[in-house]
Amino acid sequence: MDMGITGKRALVCASSKGLGRGCAEALAAEGVNLVLNARTQGPLEETAEAIRAKYGVKVVTVAADITSPEGQTAVLAVAGDVDILVNNAGGPPPGVWSDWGREDFIKALDANMLTPIALMKALLPAMMDRGWGRIVNITSKSVKAPIAVLGLSNSARAGLTGYVAGTSRQVAGAGVTINNLQPGMHATDRGLSLAHKRAEDEGITVEDAMKEASAAIPVGRYGTREEFGAACAFLCSQHAGFIVGQNILLDGGEVNATM
Repeated sequence: MDMGITGKRALVCASSKGLGRGCAEALAAEGVNLVLNARTQGPLEETAEAIRAKYGVKVVTVAADITSPEGQTAVLAVAGDVDILVNNAGGPPPGVWSDWGREDFIKALDANMLTPIALMKALLPAMMDRGWGRIVNITSKSVKAPIAVLGLSNSARAGLTGYVAGTSRQVAGAGVTINNLQPGMHATDRGLSLAHKRAEDEGITVEDAMKEASAAIPVGRYGTREEFGAACAFLCSQHAGFIVGQNILLDGGEVNATM
C-alpha cells in the first residue's frame, strides 16, 4: 500500500533505538524525510546514517534531552514546520507507591505528559494552516490496564491521553489527526529493564523473567520495533485521516478487554 506521504517531513523523538527508531525507519521506507532526536550523539548519528544509506531520505539529527525546555528549543529550531510529529520519551523507573514523592511525579509528568504537549502546541498551528498534519504519541498499554510497578508512567501517560482526547477533536477539522499508540511488551531496552526488575523481585534469571512475560502474551512473544513502526506509519499516512483521538493497543492481545 502506498501511504501517500513521500516527501513529507517528520520529527521523531527518542529515535536512536527502540520503538522510536522503528517509527523512523517505517516512515523513511515511505519516503519521509526525518528530523531525529535522542540524548546521545553517537548512537543517534549511527541510526541516521543507517537510515540514509538504506532509504535515501534526508535525515538531520539533534542530540538533546527532549524532556527539558532547552532540548525542546533546540529540536524545534531544527525541525521547523514538520508535517508529522512522533512523540516519544523513555518511561520513568518502576517501583511501588511508597517509593515515589512529589518530585518523582513532577519528573514523570514533565517527560511523558508535558513534553509531548509542548511539542504539539508548538507544531500544531503550522499544520493547521497547511490543512494537513499527523501526530502520533507513543504511550503505553498501562493507560488501558494499569501496571502496578509503573505507577509514575500510568499517571503521566493517562494525563496525556486525556489531553489528546479533547485536543484531537478540536484540530481534526483542519486536517490534522492526533492518535496514541499503546505498546505492550516489546524487544527494546525498556522491555529488558522491566525483565531485570521482575527477575530481581522474584529471584529468578532475566531469561526466565522474559519467558514468563512472553507466556502471558497470547501471541507468545515480545513485539518488534518493525511491526510497531508499521502501525505508526499507517497512522501518519493519507489513509488515516478519519482516525481521530484513538488509543491503539499493540500488545499481542495481552490486555484482556472487549473495548
